[in-house]
Amino acid sequence: MEFDRVQAIASLSFDKETIPEEFIWPEKEQPATTTFDGRVPEIPTIDLNDPNPENLVRLIADASKEWGIFQVVNHGIPSDLIAKLQDVGKKFFELPQEEKEVYAKPHDSKSIEGYGSKLQNNPQVKKSWVDHLFHIIWPPSSINYQFWPNNPPSYREVNEEYAKYMREVTDKLFTALSLGLGLEGHALKEGAGGEEIEYMLKINYYPPCPRPDLTLGVAAHTDLSALTILVPNEVPGLQIFKDGNWFEAKYIPNALIIHIGDQIEILSNGKYKAVLHRTTVAKDKARMSWPVFLEPPGELVVGPLPHLIKKDNPPKFKAKKFEDYMYCKLNRLPQ
Repeated sequence: MEFDRVQAIASLSFDKETIPEEFIWPEKEQPATTTFDGRVPEIPTIDLNDPNPENLVRLIADASKEWGIFQVVNHGIPSDLIAKLQDVGKKFFELPQEEKEVYAKPHDSKSIEGYGSKLQNNPQVKKSWVDHLFHIIWPPSSINYQFWPNNPPSYREVNEEYAKYMREVTDKLFTALSLGLGLEGHALKEGAGGEEIEYMLKINYYPPCPRPDLTLGVAAHTDLSALTILVPNEVPGLQIFKDGNWFEAKYIPNALIIHIGDQIEILSNGKYKAVLHRTTVAKDKARMSWPVFLEPPGELVVGPLPHLIKKDNPPKFKAKKFEDYMYCKLNRLPQ
């Protein structure tokens, strides 16, 4: 087993009150409880089936400008399908380690698809308390079933059905975000790749951790995607940075958590904000989440949309191929 390639933290053995040094983050980056005077702000929750289209556009645009993240309810994805998605993902991570390793990301792969525990190529960065599985669920021409688990047997059927519903939600979000900028409804989707946008599913598995105060599930970052649409389980842990403080996302059963990613921030020339977020872990429970990253095709050049550029609003970002943007981001190189 190639532990330089992937190391499953769930299988590590150590004293119940300690964790290995490589997982202990610098003190200033460790999770800390923040106290507030007054009521703790909550991430906006939006009814995606709002009968007033103008109100829906306004709510989504305001949340994307102020927070960069919001939750949606009444989104049209059946609750039993979400439960099945969570069930098959959980069963995969409960498999013996050698079975999960069958789907490991190849050592020389340029893609992030596959099972593993490390994403960024930087040995100086502390390890995160997480295992993950990446694979594309749409479009069919981009799917590589090599990374889709055969066990549990219903895994493929559930994920293919989820992808169909996910496309409907995505179109509604892109349309509202475009209208919120005063653009045609198709503008942002087309700017991010149109029908060639890749839907990259990631399953995050954060095992119970004896010292959750010392480590992180995922370090603070913005997503390099256009949008991220996430299903969590009931264990809290997603935190959002806003106004100098970290806020925990409230768990709402069957809600989807929508992150504005880097590419939407670029396309909107900074009107919409990519959300800075991180993940904490729990002592006695496993946390899981199912984000879908909506990513432009690698060769697509992404830059601020021309309709938003004016004399008093010059471009704030360079236009560049998405694959080059991703390479710089994952290798911590300047954009």
